[in-house]
Amino acid sequence: MHSFKELVAAFANHFAVRHFPASPASLYDPGEYFLALGGKRVRPVMCLMGNELFDNIHADAYSVATAIELFHNFTLIHDDIMDAAPLRRGMETVHKKYGNSTALLTGDVMMIQAYEYLNKIHPSHLPQILQLFNKTAREVCEGQQLDMDFEKQEQVSLDEYLNMISLKTSVLLAASLEMGAILGGSGGGNRQHLYAFGKNLGIAFQIQDDYLDAFGDPEKFGKDVGGDIRQNKKTFLLLHALEVATAEQKAQLQHLMQDNPADKVQQVLAIFKDCNVDQWANELKEKYLQTALQHLEDIAVVSTRKQPLKELADFLIQREH
Repeated sequence: MHSFKELVAAFANHFAVRHFPASPASLYDPGEYFLALGGKRVRPVMCLMGNELFDNIHADAYSVATAIELFHNFTLIHDDIMDAAPLRRGMETVHKKYGNSTALLTGDVMMIQAYEYLNKIHPSHLPQILQLFNKTAREVCEGQQLDMDFEKQEQVSLDEYLNMISLKTSVLLAASLEMGAILGGSGGGNRQHLYAFGKNLGIAFQIQDDYLDAFGDPEKFGKDVGGDIRQNKKTFLLLHALEVATAEQKAQLQHLMQDNPADKVQQVLAIFKDCNVDQWANELKEKYLQTALQHLEDIAVVSTRKQPLKELADFLIQREH
């Protein structure tokens, strides 16, 4: 068995190749530029972990993991266009550096390349993998659209936000694990528990992300806190605050979202703390984490094989950046 960190290093070494042809450079170089920016590579590593939970890591798992990482980066390139984001991982986004039209094509060709890698796996596994990959890709797009829809909606419920996060973030984490398990010969019951582990872990991960954006240490977080507040993003924290706030606090929050004063972040955080949003978020995160770990416990393999997945949960949920 490999630790989470060992698999991160192994995948990074495997992935550090050129993924596109040399010509036309105007199409393919932006993709290579973006992939070279790095990232945590959590999703492809989860595929390897799902595979090793049931078997030794198979070469096909690296092909599927590479496809997952290419798909994830395709979504990031297009997300950056939609958000008009100037930076990604501290560097210029593809659309900022090369223009919107090239960025769109770069994302498109990255998605196509993902299918090239899927096509390398053994034919006996391809139908199952393709079905799950395509279902997940569609759900991620649904989640992104809901996220954009919510920006225009005055009211969004916590359940609606939770559904959006499940689609936009959690299902890809869950499917990455399950695709690895399929390649490892896992039975359906074990795969269902593994998928549920990934999905609940993904929700806990997003709660932690929302929490860090508001309450994180800027030096550890790597960027200024309060970005979601400045952009009026409907996060777990804001939606809960609007549910439990007094009429006066609710009116103040709505006023701050419309007027954007210079000290907006400080004022919103003060209301969050008055409403015990920070404590609530940590309790909710813990609830989803424990649900995830229970599903991991219910997988019928020896407990030592599950240890890397426990390390993964700790890395994702206890992180400060």
